[in-house]
Parts: sequence; C-alpha cells; structure tokens
Amino acid sequence: MTPSVPRSRWLNSTVLGIGLASLFSDWSHEIATSLLPGFLAYLGVAAVWLGLIEGVADGLSSFAKMGSGHFTDRLQRRKPIMVIGYLVTTAGTACFGLATTAWQVLLCRSAAWLGRGVRTPVRKALLAAAVTPDTYGRAFGFERMMDTLGAVVGPLTALGLLGLLGTNYPLLFSLTLIPGVMACGCIAFGVREKSRPKVKYISFRESLRGLPPRYRRLLVAVGLFGLGDFAHSMLILLATQRLAPTLGIEAAARWAVGLYVVHNILYAGFSYLTGMLADRLNKRYLLAGGYGLAAVMALLIIVLPASPWLLGLVFVVGGIYIAMEETLEDSFCAELTDEAQHGMAFGVLATVNGVGDFASSVIVGALWSWLGTGAAFSYSLVLFVVGALMVLGIGRETPKNGAVASDAPTS
Repeated sequence: MTPSVPRSRWLNSTVLGIGLASLFSDWSHEIATSLLPGFLAYLGVAAVWLGLIEGVADGLSSFAKMGSGHFTDRLQRRKPIMVIGYLVTTAGTACFGLATTAWQVLLCRSAAWLGRGVRTPVRKALLAAAVTPDTYGRAFGFERMMDTLGAVVGPLTALGLLGLLGTNYPLLFSLTLIPGVMACGCIAFGVREKSRPKVKYISFRESLRGLPPRYRRLLVAVGLFGLGDFAHSMLILLATQRLAPTLGIEAAARWAVGLYVVHNILYAGFSYLTGMLADRLNKRYLLAGGYGLAAVMALLIIVLPASPWLLGLVFVVGGIYIAMEETLEDSFCAELTDEAQHGMAFGVLATVNGVGDFASSVIVGALWSWLGTGAAFSYSLVLFVVGALMVLGIGRETPKNGAVASDAPTS
C-alpha cells in the first residue's frame, strides 16, 4: 500500500494576514465606491465622469504596478512597500469627502489607486511565495474571497451609514479610515516574509524579455478582454438609471446598492470555489469559461427590460464571472512563470489589466453617454468573446524534444 502524501498547508499566517488585509481594505474603498455614484449625482455630473474617474485612476495605477513588479523581484524585504501602499490607498479614499468637484474626486481616486498599484504585485508575489504551486488556486481564491467579503460588507455599511447620517458625505468618507487602518495593521503584524538572497540586478527590458511565451499569450488575451471589462460600479449606475422612472430615484438607488451586495456575495463565494477547481482542473478552460460568462452578462444588459429581478440576473452573472476572472488570471500567471519572476509577471499582468480598465471604463462611459447602453455594452460583448477565444488559443507547453506536455494541474 502506497503511503499517503501529506497535504500542503496553505492557510498560514501570511495567507491569512494578506486575506484579512484585503477584506478590510476592500471594506474601506467599497464603502466609497458604493457612495461615489450618488455623490457624483449630488454634485450634478454626467455618467462619462464616472467612467473617466475609474478609468484614469486604474490607468495611472497600472504604471505603478509595472515599476513595483520589476523592483520587488530585486528586493530582500518587500513588506514595508506593501504597508505604505495600503496607507496611501486609505488616505486617498478618505479624501473623497473633501472634494467639491468631479476633478477633485478624480485626483483623490488616482492617489488612492497609485498606492494600490504599488502594493498589488508585492502582495501577489508574497502570497505565491507563501504556498506551494499545487495550492496556488486555493491561496489566490482565498485572498479574492476575503477581498470580496469586504466588498459585501462595504456596500451594506454604506447603506447603514446613509440611513444614519444621510448625505453628510465628508463624514461618510472619513469613516472609511477605520477599516483602512486595520488593513495596514494586518500586513504589518500578520505577514511573515521569507528571507530572500540578494538578487543580481537585471534591467527592466531583460526582465520583460525573460517572461515565458505562454505567459505572453495570456497577456494578449487578458488585454483584449480587459478593453471591454468596465468597472462594475457602472452596474450600480445602470440599475439606478433604469429603475428610477418606475421606482423613483431614492428607491432605485437602494435597489442598485442591494443588487451590488448580491453581486459581491457571489463574487466572494465563487472566488474560493474557483480556486479549488483551479487546483484540480485546467486553468485555461476555466478562465475561458469565465470570459464567456462576461459575454453573457453583456448580452443580458442589452436585451433584458428594466426590472429589478431581471437586472438582478445581470448582477449575479457579473459576480460569478469576475470571481473566475481574477482568481484564474492570478493563479494561471503564477503557474506559467518561475517564482523569481513572480513580481515582474504580476506587475505586467496588473498593468495590462489597468490599461484595459482605463480604456474600457472611458470608452464604455462615453458610448453610454453619447449612443446609449446598447452600443456601450455591444462593444464589451465583442471583446469578451474575443478574449475567451484567445485564452483557448494559448495552447499547451511544447518541450524542446518536440513532445506536447499536458497543461493539466498536478496533484
């Protein structure tokens, strides 16, 4: 009888600390995200501003991710950078309440997302280093689940605060400091960074050229998909606008935030489920399926009439596909690259996503304002389908001897 192989212990102090930090940080900025469409409406600005705010912030953040990803592979101690990134994000989010114009909101969001950009590849590299390759899916799925639990609690907190404090936006946004500071503490005191030897300096170009071909093909697929993958805060605006004529603006806003909570509950639950599946099944097929679900969501937005329950279906599909997308992109990235390349690989992946977020949010917001939702989400639909087909085309690794290696996960 063959002795049983001990199961890898993946839920350690570092994974738990990063997961809790993601929970509290997302709690903080999801309060702000839930309040932001109403705040912009209170300021009297158009839908194109929401897309511009989300897109520009993500676009600027992407450059920070690229630089941070490159340098984190060279550093012996990376945790301090992560703590600083969380602090900057917390402060920038709280500053929303000081804004009186849309461009000031844009400035605050950009500052917050700059901190987020710096910390993102560092966090992912530390997470990958804390577990074994056969548990990448569960580790990244757990982190996404915890992040999204914050995205569930955040909108619920926003609803409660609106009921208690009304539209006192300076006070509402200042309260985001509480979970934000707790996130910083989880990183500072919970994460145990492994000692790393000094790494020989490699230029940015050399680091980029050293990334594997299959990883580069993944980047192309992610980039094409990302050009249509608009910020999901726009779903809140969509529901508010479509329901307002029949329910009134206040009831429509409550329904929209409530549907966003449902979206995030499914996002949380399916993140860990997707991670478990990713450690057992082919990540490529799973990711293509997630991209396909995004196409289904876009189609539903185009064809379904304005009804709370039918719009709820849009939020449900949106929550499931975003869980699959984010968990699988990260775990697939870790699988396709060596540990010594993880910082650069995650940084480049995040940059490609950030550029896509910038372009998609701005383009979808502009098409929505000028041509209507049909044109805006048809644009997304086409790119979602193309992205899914590109993922399927990544193929399997071909060793130097010419044999085709299996891309199924190892047990």
